Order: sequence, then C-alpha cells, then structure tokens
Amino acid sequence: MNQETPFSPHESAPQTVSVALPRSAPYATYSILGVTVFVYLLQLASGALLQFDLPAGLLAKSNDLIRAGQIWRLFTPALVHGGIAHIGFNMYALLIFGVNLERAYGHWRFLLLYILSAFTGNVMSFLFTSGVSVGASTAIFGLIGAELIFLLQNRKLFAHQFRSAIGNVIFIIFVNLFLGLAPSIDNWGHIGGLVGGLMFASFAGPHWEVEGIPPLLRLTDQREAREVFTGAAVTGIVFAALATWGMLR
Repeated sequence: MNQETPFSPHESAPQTVSVALPRSAPYATYSILGVTVFVYLLQLASGALLQFDLPAGLLAKSNDLIRAGQIWRLFTPALVHGGIAHIGFNMYALLIFGVNLERAYGHWRFLLLYILSAFTGNVMSFLFTSGVSVGASTAIFGLIGAELIFLLQNRKLFAHQFRSAIGNVIFIIFVNLFLGLAPSIDNWGHIGGLVGGLMFASFAGPHWEVEGIPPLLRLTDQREAREVFTGAAVTGIVFAALATWGMLR
C-alpha cells in the first residue's frame, strides 16, 4: 500500500512511501473453504450411498420448512452446492476476496461478516423467491460489498490505486448481478448478501490510520469494538425483522 505523506515541512509536495499491510494467515477463509468442501463431499457420498443428497435436504433454503420453524435454513445454504462447477466458482471467489479481506478485518470480524452475509442473502431470497436454493454466493457477495466499503473508507491510503481498485469492484458487482438474471440463479440472494455486507462494513469495517515517522510507518485500525458490535447488531436485527415479517405475512 502507498501513502502520500509529507517527508518534511520544508518540502512543497508530498512523497509516496510504502506502508506494510497486515500479513496474518487467513485461517477463517481456509476454515470456511475446508468445511464447505467437506459438506460437498458428504453430498456426493450420501447421493451415491442413499440415492439422496442428505446435506442439501437438511440445509438448503426452503420457504415452507423455514416457515415450519427450521430457522437454520437462513444460514446453512451457504454450505451446500449444486455441482462441482458451482462450488468451484464460489470457493475460488472466496479465496480471491477472502484472503486479503480477512487480513484487514481480522479472523473473527471476517467470520462474522461471512455469516451475516449468508444470513442476509438467504433472508432476501426467502422474501422474494419461492424456490429451493443453495450456495455460498450470498456470503461471497457480502465480501464484495465489504471490499467496496473498505476501499471507500480507506481511500486516502491507496493513493493512485484507488480509482482502478474501486472500478474493478463495481465492475465485478454489476457483471455478476447481470449474470444472476439467468432463470436458474437466485439473484435475490446475491442482492441480500451484498446489502448485508455493505451494512456491516459501513459500521464495522477497518478504518486504518498511518502512524509513525517515515520511513517507520505502521497501520492501526481506529474502529472500536463497540462499533463492530453495533454493525453486527443493526444488520442482524434489520434482517431478522424482515425474516419474521416474511413468516407472518
């Protein structure tokens, strides 16, 4: 990352200096990937042995079963997938967005973002589509939304890279929403995950500040724990209320 900062009060123009990014291993991203792949292997095994996809039957989003009280189905569809291409694309997207985003967010805040995005996506799908749906794309869209907010809230740190980075994220959002117009794709789930990621990140996303004296600079996150709690609470309460309304209507 580059930061434009004055080297000396006698200099008339800022100079660009490098600031090291957090380099912690993305354990949450790898754990999510491992669990999701494991569940998919169970899908294959149960289909071969029982002639029935047991995990999908227990975990997929089904409006009738959600109304019957199986509330976990607003979270668990992110663990099951409809085929090798489906899970392959979603896990590739998880790695592309998750690794760097987790380094910025930290392990637990990133995990909370992923779970909330899966929830908000499935709530929106529950409200606006009647079909059974599965897949981690609800949570993936939440990560994309969080990446957008992260860039906006920390744009001064990215110097000349900001415009191209934000343009790439916006392009990815519009392309994937356009592709989601296909009849077999639950685009409402994508929209819900995106909105959930945007909401949570707006309150709880990292807000970095550069501290130190050049060239010994470091990044510190100014976001307080109460703001993270507020972001999670607001996002969860809003979508829980929407889900309750959907069950009662």
